[in-house]
Amino acid sequence: MAGFVGEAVFSGFIQKLVNMVASPELWKYACEEQVDSELNKWKKILMKIYAVLHDAEEKQMTNPLVKMWLHDVRDLAYDVEDILDDFATQALRRNLIVAQPQPPTGTVRSVLSYVSTSLTLSAAWSNLSMGSKIEEITARLQDISAQKRQLDLRDISAGWSGRKRLRRLPSTSLVIESRIYGRETDKAAILAMLLKDDPSDDEVCVIPIVGMGGIGKTTLAQLAFNDNKVKDHFDLRAWVCVSDDFDVLRVTKTILQSLSPHTRYANNLNLLQIELREKLYRKKFLLILDDVWNENFDEWDILCMPMRAGASGSKLIVTTRNKGVVSVTGTCSAYPLQELSYDDCLSLFTRHALGARNFDAYPHLKEVGEEIVRRCKGLPLAAKALGGMLRNQLNRRAWEDILTSKIWDLPEEKSHILPALKLSYHHLPSHLKRCFAYCSIFPKDYEFDKDELILLWMAEGFLQQTKGENQPEKLGCEYFDDLFSRSFFQQSTQNSSQFLMHDLVNDLAQSIAGDICFNLDDELENNKQSTAVSEKARHLSFNRQRYEMMRKFEAFHKAKCLRTLVALPLTTFSTYFISSKVLDDLLKEMKCLRVLSLSGYFISEMLPNSIGGLKHLRALFEFI
Repeated sequence: MAGFVGEAVFSGFIQKLVNMVASPELWKYACEEQVDSELNKWKKILMKIYAVLHDAEEKQMTNPLVKMWLHDVRDLAYDVEDILDDFATQALRRNLIVAQPQPPTGTVRSVLSYVSTSLTLSAAWSNLSMGSKIEEITARLQDISAQKRQLDLRDISAGWSGRKRLRRLPSTSLVIESRIYGRETDKAAILAMLLKDDPSDDEVCVIPIVGMGGIGKTTLAQLAFNDNKVKDHFDLRAWVCVSDDFDVLRVTKTILQSLSPHTRYANNLNLLQIELREKLYRKKFLLILDDVWNENFDEWDILCMPMRAGASGSKLIVTTRNKGVVSVTGTCSAYPLQELSYDDCLSLFTRHALGARNFDAYPHLKEVGEEIVRRCKGLPLAAKALGGMLRNQLNRRAWEDILTSKIWDLPEEKSHILPALKLSYHHLPSHLKRCFAYCSIFPKDYEFDKDELILLWMAEGFLQQTKGENQPEKLGCEYFDDLFSRSFFQQSTQNSSQFLMHDLVNDLAQSIAGDICFNLDDELENNKQSTAVSEKARHLSFNRQRYEMMRKFEAFHKAKCLRTLVALPLTTFSTYFISSKVLDDLLKEMKCLRVLSLSGYFISEMLPNSIGGLKHLRALFEFI
């Protein structure tokens, strides 16, 4: 699967590995087994790799060798964690044996002696195997480190600062209203808030427009900004595209330049704020701050200081993808912008693809065109981008190619869908990036339960707890709510307790996860073969069938390092059937499983003994 590799998906992962290597319990065991020198090498090399991940993420965009290097680092990090988990398990087992009381005399002593001898022989055999694995990992780490030098990857100690950022083209206030579809109700609601004169107080009324990337927040703000009633109602109007660089000086200066475009201003925040205060004094103004990401209240408060001199009834509109921004900026309830209706999305698409409102003149394109629009799921950006790519293309084959393409396969210079969505991903904290990518195991339109997803994250070890921090369930709830507030998850319209991802957000997750996460049924449908699962796959789900056949599970056997095997839906009230032999064959191969969920299945025979060999298993969803 094509896609880009986000450094922050596993920068936290590699930091976790360094912490594991340095943990007292594991280090004590490593010293006893005389492998501490090897682990020390691992730690040093991992820290050097961690230092260049920022540079590698940027260079992968233009250098395919760097992208391959990042994929190798990711696969190696998983293998390192498997070995360290093996160490941790053996250390725990040894501590349990040592903690046992001395055995009594007689036959029981002889039995325990036999068991102890068996465990020793087993451990010796295990250590022999482990030794070769350690040597292999050390060699791979050294090779990866050498490639780092060859690729000229550098330590960017400052992190994000000084780096190019993924950003969109700045917005402007201009709009052609005749090309906008389906926002009449939204525009009327925003106008009602703008034209309402609020009681005088110290704060400027801030109206946040919130929604996922590409849903049309900027367009709605443009419609309101250019409305004739709005122009007559306000003394002054200004538009600023803020984007991810919330620099108070720059934003203040841009507001002033919007109000007085022919005046030159110094780069002095104090002078700029005094000047802006004088401009706004006792004037009723409308200010649009488009694409705001800032969640720092102090910076926002400083920016708003001069605006408090404006007349009663002055308004700010803030557009944002993040409800966390609303808690900092908003004085009014957020206005959540929803997807377009199918008919409006269809009109928008045909306008950009055919210069028409429908397919009346192009009946041969109607069926495939309607399927493309369904794929857009009401996202205006997708309808415009895909329509624009097909403009003046009247060949049905070209339309079918667009329909079957993944969003990451579309050329970015022609389609801005993935870059626009990717921007939201880049603004995620590193601990959320891995949790989000993991959700690509869910097929499109799959509705999931919040608590069940949090349990999966816990079992996978994604929750970064520190001493004295919240219980894992509460921490997982915070992770989930943060992703929900940033529009990565949506609440189901059918069941308010369930959540799902927009189809294109699901595509984004797949593009990030690459061949690490799979939904088997999606892959089989796309590839029409049972070899769809990569041997590098770590997390896999499949859609449960009434009677499971051995052939379906043949695709699993390549993925010997699988950590997750989940039958969907996670919760079911029906009974499904799977044979003990199918399970036994599977579990014998999957020694790295952390999560096994086959709930809802009726096992016709006894549960296979091979399940006892899953020493890393952390979550087992019950069988019937």
